[in-house]
Amino acid sequence: MVLVFVFFDRIIVNIIHNTSDYLPKVLRFLNVAFDSSGDSLIAGDHQGNIYVFDLYGNRFNLVQRTSQACTALAFNLHRKSEFLVALADYSIKCFDTVTKQLVSWMRGHESSVFSISVHASGRYAITTSSDTAQLWDLDTFQRKRKLNILQSVGIQKVFFLPLTNTILSCFKDNSIFAWECDTLVCKYQLPAPPESSSILYKVFAVTRDGQILAAGGKSNHLHLWCLEAKQLFRIIQMPTKVRAIRHLEFLPDSFDAGSNQVLGVLCQDGIMRFVNIQTCKLLFEIGSLDEGISSSAISPHGRYIASIMDNGSLNIYSVQTLTKEINKPPPPLVKVIEDLPKRKVNSGDLKMKVTSGRVQRPAKSRESKIQARILKQDLTGNFENKENEFSDGLNKKRLQILLKGYGEYPMKYRMFIWRSLLQLPENHTAFSNLIDKGIHVAFLNLQKKYPIKSRKLLRVLQRTLSALAHWSTIFSDTPYLPLLAFPFVKLFQNNQLICFEVVATLIINWCQHWFEYFPNPPINILSMIENVLAFHDKELLQHFINHDITSQLYAWPLLETVFSEVLTREEWLKLFDNVFSNHPSFLLMTVVAYNICSRAPLLNCNLKDDFKYFFHHRNNLDISAVIREVYRLMDTTPTDIHPDSMLDVFVALTKGQYPVFNQYPKFIVDCQTQERERIRDDELDYLKERQAVEDMQAEVDQQRVEDEAWYQKQEPLRKAEETRRETLLQEEEMMIQQRQKLAAVKRELKVKEVHLQDAARRRLLQLQQEQREMELRRLDDEVERKVRMRGREIAAKDLEMRHLELEPQKRLHEKNLTRNQEAIAKEMREDADANKRKVDLEEHMFHRPIGTDQTQNQKTQKLTEENLAKAEQACLNTDWRIQALHKQRCDDLHRNECYQEVAKLLRKNRKKEMEVLNAVMEGEAKKWEEAEEQDFHLKSEKKAAAPSDASRRWFLENEIHAQHPYHKGAKMNGSPQAVCLEPHS
Repeated sequence: MVLVFVFFDRIIVNIIHNTSDYLPKVLRFLNVAFDSSGDSLIAGDHQGNIYVFDLYGNRFNLVQRTSQACTALAFNLHRKSEFLVALADYSIKCFDTVTKQLVSWMRGHESSVFSISVHASGRYAITTSSDTAQLWDLDTFQRKRKLNILQSVGIQKVFFLPLTNTILSCFKDNSIFAWECDTLVCKYQLPAPPESSSILYKVFAVTRDGQILAAGGKSNHLHLWCLEAKQLFRIIQMPTKVRAIRHLEFLPDSFDAGSNQVLGVLCQDGIMRFVNIQTCKLLFEIGSLDEGISSSAISPHGRYIASIMDNGSLNIYSVQTLTKEINKPPPPLVKVIEDLPKRKVNSGDLKMKVTSGRVQRPAKSRESKIQARILKQDLTGNFENKENEFSDGLNKKRLQILLKGYGEYPMKYRMFIWRSLLQLPENHTAFSNLIDKGIHVAFLNLQKKYPIKSRKLLRVLQRTLSALAHWSTIFSDTPYLPLLAFPFVKLFQNNQLICFEVVATLIINWCQHWFEYFPNPPINILSMIENVLAFHDKELLQHFINHDITSQLYAWPLLETVFSEVLTREEWLKLFDNVFSNHPSFLLMTVVAYNICSRAPLLNCNLKDDFKYFFHHRNNLDISAVIREVYRLMDTTPTDIHPDSMLDVFVALTKGQYPVFNQYPKFIVDCQTQERERIRDDELDYLKERQAVEDMQAEVDQQRVEDEAWYQKQEPLRKAEETRRETLLQEEEMMIQQRQKLAAVKRELKVKEVHLQDAARRRLLQLQQEQREMELRRLDDEVERKVRMRGREIAAKDLEMRHLELEPQKRLHEKNLTRNQEAIAKEMREDADANKRKVDLEEHMFHRPIGTDQTQNQKTQKLTEENLAKAEQACLNTDWRIQALHKQRCDDLHRNECYQEVAKLLRKNRKKEMEVLNAVMEGEAKKWEEAEEQDFHLKSEKKAAAPSDASRRWFLENEIHAQHPYHKGAKMNGSPQAVCLEPHS
């Protein structure tokens, strides 16, 4: 990391991250974010390195290496040392900058997270990607809600409105919705922008008070929305060279009560322009065309601007320097006129001397003997002017006029004016004597009750409080003194003398009568405040009374902390500009004014805890309005209840020695001192006894340490033995695993072998099938030839001779078929017996190796596998032969079917012939009837021979005409009938 400090061109520091390789390269910063204090920032580069830069302490630290680029950062969580980082793997991680440990890992996004918005309390966060937004609870790091939308719409940004519980969601179709954080109920929707403006919103910014929303996009127009009125109230047109807006952010100001007026606009040319949204004037700009800005972040208090440049470096700008020309301080009150160049003085020359507070007329030289006349003010105002004149030439009345005009003193001259107003004597010797007494015993353990991170600040606070305790005993027992002195210690930590005298002056004048009821709060002072509040706001006081809220709760917390808990640094300084410039009663009136200006939220409070929280935390209150209310109360409060009638006027510290402070009940303090001394003596006795016990405990601890050392020596031996046992078990486990792997490899080889054999068998079967198909086609051709031949034979009339020829062939085929079946059956029985013998042999060979040693097992296993392979091959061959036989049988059956088909065709032809024959036989029957009548006497003679002839004839017809059924029943019961032929096998 190379830090280049630049003291010109408004840049505080330029940070460039270079690698230390042989060929160094620049690691580009991608994101930057400030913490809630604004004095530290966090930055991440594209390699995942996260750095924390302490601008106040002028140092930096590498806090995390994420090994992947970050897409968004957030550093303002309620646990100040934690930060959120969104990474390129769509996850969000929470790290701690102190311990550098991972606190939580949150997942749920399916695309890159480009925005992280943290609630004002720091307890909730919204992460936004292009497709979803998710609400996280940073106490438990659990996702509370998830916003899913249509892919066609898309999310531009989802973020919290500052100091509210409202979530604003902005989508790519320019729709903007406001949601309640707790219930996620839609509060309102902003109307669509005018049709004349074709801008598509891409970037957004909101003022600190959450009243104005600025939106921009790929255009040179800016839209300003009033979120309270829910309407577009202004459109700002940027210069013509601006074509798109890449980032928007309001510049915070300590004096605008959150209604920010300056808007930073980062344009496409890399220049960030800061414009006033009220006057629409360009105030200043950062960046240039050569050194453009890619992204920026502004600190919460508005002092610094951190910009990531296009070259990957990080620039830190001072806002005070950038606005130096704009916010010029008022001209000094004392002006000096330089003398003219020295020349010879003539008698006629005039001389003039300018002094503060007096007006002199020009006088002529002594040579002319003319005296200058001095104009003096009237005698009535002489005393007042002397009272308001300070030794350094300042006038209190003029300072008050300046204060009312500007509301506060210039920051550059504030400390000088305070010292003049308080008339600090700067008693170095007296203060040194108080410091030389050392740290007071009451503040030795101050850091336990008030843990302060800065050791320097703690040391200054200890010394200041100790000096006050040595100055007056009452301050060693005042519990709220650290709270009272801390803001002044923080302000004057580099000048302890001024710090002490400011606090002492404050106690003497603005803390009058505070210690009369010690150790209780000043009841008399609180009664004054309550009387003034009763006169000016009876309703608020009645609300306090109804809820049992006393002045010790609504007034004393503000007084004992001098408003440091409820105001920011700038607000507090502005308030005390007015306090130190007015009567001591001004501070008491400020308490009343603070309550009156906060009456709206206070009237809504009903619980005592809510009131306590309100008066111990910062609230959204305009300090300028409070100060104006104080002046009104100072002028309108009746004299009988006005605090200035009960408090003395301002009295400065005496020079040389500090005055004695004894405005407290001395007997109570002395009693407490005696009691404290007694307690201290008892504590010393207790410490002595505890020291003796600790010595004994030390001896016991020493013995325990020795015993522990012996046990620790034994522990490595035991662990070594356990390690070796575990090693043996691991080796055995590895051996078992290797055996299992070897068996798996063998199984795979066996499976591959089976697959190869199966493939070979399928190829052989395919070849056989093709051969059988060829044989089938050949048989089909033979069948066709036979059919043609049979057709020719049918055409012939010698059917009986054909029948006689077919009968022997049929019997021959049946005989051959029977012989083939017997041969196949015999062969199958032989194959089955062989297979059975082979299986017995395999089982015998498989069971024989059991019980032998590993070497014999391996040999036997190898031999068994070979025999098994042979047996499987034999089985495959046998299966092939069986399949071949089955195929032959199928072919025989198919051939028989073909024969039957041919026979069926023959029967069909013969049926047709039978029909013709029947027709002829009908004619023959008629003839037979005629013949019966004529030859009746001939039949009677032949009646004896007719049965024998009929039986013989019937027998011949059954035997001869088995294939010619039309001869059957040619004459049945004297009448011919048609015969239906059926196929037979």
